[in-house]
Amino acid sequence: MTKNQPTSRQEPAAAEAPPVVTPGTAPDIAPKAATADEISEVDKQVDAIMRGTAFGDTSTRRSMEKELRERIVDSLRNQKPLRIYLGVDPTAPDLHLGHCVPLRKLALFQELGHQSILLIGDFTGLIGDPSDKDSARPMQAERILAENAKTYQDQAFKLLDPETTEVRYNSEWLAKLNFADVVQLASNFTVAQFIERDTFRKRLDAGEPVYVHEFMYGLMQGYDAVALEADIQIGGTDQTFNLMAGRTLQRVYEQKPQVAITYPILVGTDGQLRMSKSTGNYIGINEPANDQYGKAMSVPDDVLINYFTLGTNLSAADVDGIEQGLQDGSLLPMDAKKRLARAIVEEWHGADEAAAAEAHFASVFSRREVPDDMPEHALTFDGDHVTIALPDLLTAAGVVDSKAEVKRLVSQGAIRVDDAPVDSIEVTLAPGAIIKVGKRRWLRIISGE
Repeated sequence: MTKNQPTSRQEPAAAEAPPVVTPGTAPDIAPKAATADEISEVDKQVDAIMRGTAFGDTSTRRSMEKELRERIVDSLRNQKPLRIYLGVDPTAPDLHLGHCVPLRKLALFQELGHQSILLIGDFTGLIGDPSDKDSARPMQAERILAENAKTYQDQAFKLLDPETTEVRYNSEWLAKLNFADVVQLASNFTVAQFIERDTFRKRLDAGEPVYVHEFMYGLMQGYDAVALEADIQIGGTDQTFNLMAGRTLQRVYEQKPQVAITYPILVGTDGQLRMSKSTGNYIGINEPANDQYGKAMSVPDDVLINYFTLGTNLSAADVDGIEQGLQDGSLLPMDAKKRLARAIVEEWHGADEAAAAEAHFASVFSRREVPDDMPEHALTFDGDHVTIALPDLLTAAGVVDSKAEVKRLVSQGAIRVDDAPVDSIEVTLAPGAIIKVGKRRWLRIISGE
């Protein structure tokens, strides 16, 4: 099997195409002993990289940390930056704090002087990663993925340095593989390895189908590591299988297997499920400051440190101080939440908007006041009232993103009109009616005549 040579879509950070090789076994190379100066620098880098990591077992953690140290020593001696990549499938248009956990670490590698690669999974996204799903993902349209990829890149550059980030698309090499190539890739794995995955096992035990194309995802992501000649791949703990698949294929192609660094999954504002826009428990990085602040204030006490560690840009020392304060009682959970909310809004909107959001929250929610500056939406009234479908109204007014979300909020009793709960998607409104959506969104109805 001949490996296709990927080409970069972004200059000047394009990587050289990996050499054409044939499958074989990568030789084991014993690392040389490090000097005292090297050890000091390596310790600094390893401590920063490994902070907040999560591995399935202590043995994996020890082996990955050992390999990481060896790679950094080689990098320092050869004055050659390591190649670190994060793969993201653009299956949705917006990023939330959960997406930013590995992006922060990718930015950290840049600060340490290494080459960070943002891999847009425009080809893997066609299938969709089954790692975190209890059912098969729907196949995605190329047009939607292309549109989402652009927004992902723009948003990612809020954390990454656009001048030094190498941006790649895995269609560059995956689209060139023929059927024989895919069969060759598949020959390196067993069916048992795939069905041992937790999500697949649960579906099989429940009598639900697992489709063959879902197995292909791990093969494709594994081949990404080969094409990029990656030294390190980072991802969430749900990506462990895919990262290890990359190590397997790199050995086949006589490359030194990448170091797999995995980080915890950030839970949503409910404190239980992983952060996701589909479940509504997310904090989007492009959301208005007031929404970000209010959502952060709803985070349960028991996951506050998780949010400080994974969801903010606060230093390790600051987070340690907050954790100590919560433990010894010198810092109240409510005050910690305010610190969290300010930190999140400051990062994405700046200090002035963070202060304004804090004042808005205190006015509206702490003292249960209706905000004076809520958005307004004009309707044409037939007499004194008008009957209208809430999904149409709230999406047209820009208060809620989708009609499906409005229906879900109505079913949850999360929408009120003039402080009365709504149990139907159709409502009758008078001029001046105030609609409250959830805990933080408001809309005043005015006459358009």
